[in-house]
Amino acid sequence: MSDAARLRWVGADALDDASRAALLGPGAPFEMVEEEVLGAPVTVFAQRPLHLRAVLDGAVERQPDLPFLVTDARARTFAEVRRAADAVAALLAERHGVEPGDRVAIVAANCPEYVIAAWAAIRLGAVISGLNGWWTGPELEYGITLSGPTVLLGDERRLTRLAGSPVLEGLPVEPLGPLVAAAEAAVAPGTEPAAPDAPIGEDDPAVILFTSGTTGRPKGATLSHRNLIHFGLVSTLNGAVGAMLAAAAGAPGPAGPTPPPQGATLAASPMFHVSGLLAFLMSGPVFGLRLVFLPPGRWDEGEHLRLTELHRVSTWSGVPTQFWRLLAHPDFERRDLRSVRTVGSGGAPYPAELVRTLRRAMPGVTVSDGFGMSETAGLGTLASGDLMEAHPGTVGRAQPTCEVEVRDPLGTPLPEGEVGEICLRNASVFLGYWENPEATAAVLDEDRWYRSGDYGRIEDGLLFLESRRRDMILRGGENIYPIEVEHRLVEHRDIADAAVVGVPHPVLGQEVKAFVVPRPGAKVAAADVQRWVAETLAAFKVPAHVEFRTDLPYTDTGKVLKQR
Repeated sequence: MSDAARLRWVGADALDDASRAALLGPGAPFEMVEEEVLGAPVTVFAQRPLHLRAVLDGAVERQPDLPFLVTDARARTFAEVRRAADAVAALLAERHGVEPGDRVAIVAANCPEYVIAAWAAIRLGAVISGLNGWWTGPELEYGITLSGPTVLLGDERRLTRLAGSPVLEGLPVEPLGPLVAAAEAAVAPGTEPAAPDAPIGEDDPAVILFTSGTTGRPKGATLSHRNLIHFGLVSTLNGAVGAMLAAAAGAPGPAGPTPPPQGATLAASPMFHVSGLLAFLMSGPVFGLRLVFLPPGRWDEGEHLRLTELHRVSTWSGVPTQFWRLLAHPDFERRDLRSVRTVGSGGAPYPAELVRTLRRAMPGVTVSDGFGMSETAGLGTLASGDLMEAHPGTVGRAQPTCEVEVRDPLGTPLPEGEVGEICLRNASVFLGYWENPEATAAVLDEDRWYRSGDYGRIEDGLLFLESRRRDMILRGGENIYPIEVEHRLVEHRDIADAAVVGVPHPVLGQEVKAFVVPRPGAKVAAADVQRWVAETLAAFKVPAHVEFRTDLPYTDTGKVLKQR
């Protein structure tokens, strides 16, 4: 189709020739070349680390004594984190024979020990299996069975959910805190543990992130070293272009030779989500950011604000639900939040009113949103600043090296303005779904275009999101597929039929509502329905609303008419 629309990066167009050559020319830090990746030509950066082990090594070389992982009790520097990670790697290899390609499953709340253990697995060439810390016991069993780990690491609260489970038979389990403490204690003061040196390939798997699918079962989106490193280089290039444009516009820079203060971000996004994972694997090491950890337990707005002021946090990353709650908290006006320069999201679209409210309440802050997912290591499009106010609903322009098309059901690219399935291609597109070639083939074509399942349109060089995976419910940044909840509901002996939809919520975006048809003569209450779902599914998937019906509307082909 001659008038088919495709988004490509245009950020370099605003640079003058000298700046463009300094960033993108031959031998420059962000020189781009086309190479064959897994059988398809893809744009990559010529000057790039070839595996994640080199990323952490580079961070230690540049900034060994800068703090990396910070809690109220302790701050670990980049050098100390690498030292601890190599010590844990030695224990994992010695105790459990962990080798390149083996899976190391981790299930825990966000904490420095999670980061250290994850880096230990990465440095061994093993694969992190990032189990969802909100899952119930049966859900954890499924994730463990699917990924087949050599060892399971976790905190006490989550390991308790697996007590007595047959999935643990023959699977070594290491409590996360004691493992890291023992590894650190085993290294004599003033010495360095031997760094792992097993060969690692760019396209070797590094991480499995679990993402729900339309089959109702989680799928293991498998990201390679290349995928994650490419995201980091794109983010760095975005920052470099922004700095050059700001300098050309006469924006004030740091005064004199004094370097700017070290940036900091709160580790608020779960580390089993792509945003939380990227914070400690890429953003921290690449940008020299401090990761400040909130106290264990449920996310708390007051603590978020307290730590922002205490640690001069420069970046907030989260979902719109969290930002609404921060703005409404009584401490928002009392805390000094002038250190915050950017507020970013990617888990859910911003309401236009939230963008306006944030910019009004936090003058000078840059609000950004984007379109990406686990399968693309979060990479796709990006919108920020005035663009979001000028074009409400946009998720931005294509990021460097990214291509975006909107296609019809036959896979034909559509022209501007027409709604279709959003498809993306870049070097961060994942390897596929772990042990699931059928699901992989359904979303990845031979040219490594990824079919997102999300629907949108392209207009004036911008991508606009129309819907999120048709039936998917987006509750506070968590993706919920109705079929998984529906399958659980109809397993109840007193329920004959069920349909689950998302209903609007002013803060969460959506909540789960279940339409339930009881069996003839059965008596079932809303509380019974909620309790039944909660036994096997995570709390955020439990219906907040239950409505009983005598029947459900169906099409002639047997599909529930959910719009009714």
